[in-house]
Amino acid sequence: MMMTFDNIKSFLDEKVNQYNHISFIENDPISIPHLFSDNQDREIMGFFASLLAWGQRRTIIAKCGELVQRFGGEPYRFVMEHGDDDLKGLLGFAHRTFNDTDLLYFVNFLHRHYSRYTTLEDAFLDRGVFYSVEDSLIRFEQVFFDFPDAPHRTRKHVATPLRNSACKRINMFLRWMVRNDDRGVDFGIWKRIPQSALICPIDLHVDRASRRLGLITRKQTDWKTALELTGNLRLLDPSDPVKYDFALFGLSLEYDW
Repeated sequence: MMMTFDNIKSFLDEKVNQYNHISFIENDPISIPHLFSDNQDREIMGFFASLLAWGQRRTIIAKCGELVQRFGGEPYRFVMEHGDDDLKGLLGFAHRTFNDTDLLYFVNFLHRHYSRYTTLEDAFLDRGVFYSVEDSLIRFEQVFFDFPDAPHRTRKHVATPLRNSACKRINMFLRWMVRNDDRGVDFGIWKRIPQSALICPIDLHVDRASRRLGLITRKQTDWKTALELTGNLRLLDPSDPVKYDFALFGLSLEYDW
């Protein structure tokens, strides 16, 4: 399905209006951070929900719900006040290749981070300053594993442009935290990263729809592909290119692309 540039903006804007809606939340992993009202809880469970977001959405939501229960329904309090017995309650958790070794290190990182900062946004900034999403993702991965006991196996769960990953899950997390509109889906609680700088998450559905519309020309799906797609989306809306994530995802399901 190839369209002229004159038509593609109005078509995708219509689909954004259709899919960027509160009804989107129920069957999407973003429903997990929406269970909470405190920003730290939203950050923590948004982080887990995005990083665990591969496979069937129903399974992802169920596993995140299990994680909330293991945190006693209070993720931030668990991260900051847990003892050894509390950590034992995390043993046995697994989702695909993510296991309790990874989970224990994630909790360890979050505890160390929140002992110094009030928001996870600071882990993506250089002493409070934002430069680019690419810089932020590289910086975050380095900060996340800047600890002598970091398990090597856990590195595969935090993507970085340095490995030429499309960084789908971490870009999705940034979308949730940064985008700010009146639709009630994304949270918009981070103010130092501009939504105009966000990079569009590319999952299988977004990839297929983008290729059908001619928004992606690269054969492989990697970091350069994410930049190509986002660059084309910025031509449609320079201030909020990643809003089209909703349209592209929904189109793939609507037309079975």
